[in-house]
Amino acid sequence: MRTTPRTVLLLARLFFGLLTLVAIGTQLTVQVHLGFSIVNFFSYFTNLSNICAAVVLLLSALSLLQRREPSATYDLMRGAAVVCMALVGIVFGVLLRDEDLGSLLPWVNFVLHYVMPVVMVLDWLAQPPRTKLLFTQTWVWLIFPFLYLVYSLIRGSLVGFYAYPFLNPAKVGGYGGVALYCLGIMGVFLVVIWLVMLLACQCETDRPRQTYNTMSNLLRHERNNQ
Repeated sequence: MRTTPRTVLLLARLFFGLLTLVAIGTQLTVQVHLGFSIVNFFSYFTNLSNICAAVVLLLSALSLLQRREPSATYDLMRGAAVVCMALVGIVFGVLLRDEDLGSLLPWVNFVLHYVMPVVMVLDWLAQPPRTKLLFTQTWVWLIFPFLYLVYSLIRGSLVGFYAYPFLNPAKVGGYGGVALYCLGIMGVFLVVIWLVMLLACQCETDRPRQTYNTMSNLLRHERNNQ
């Protein structure tokens, strides 16, 4: 069987998508056995973002398998997963790497905080968005982080659980400290959005000068030869 770039990308998406779900499921099992709240477990931005990323990868693999061209909605969904996972990697590396991770298994930590952010960015580069994305469309990428922040602050004030220390007013000098951290993270998030869009625009500019340089072109080439 001849190995093509399409096959490699398809298998990579299946592998990392399933690996992420296994990592999440394994850690959830550990937490449940330790009496950890399931709601608290799914109140971590890392866990939610990784689940979304895994779903996107598996849907992307299915799209490759069926040789379907991506839609604008699909590209926006992929972009949202990419920027959220990039944010996970940056925030963990800068703010949380030296924090006590409790019962988090080392290999799960490695997959969720180190491997998957890189995988999602590389996947974006391997198959840039087929549709032309506009910066004005990327506001939808802010919805999930914003809703997560509102949820975390409201629930934290009610039950006393904050997934991250920088969201806990008692640990950062009150809500003013929380606001400063959130503004800083939002700034990073906007920069990540700009970089992701820049990569997409660059790939869109380069595409006409290249022959089947992206997986989308390869899919169209294979369909024409069938």
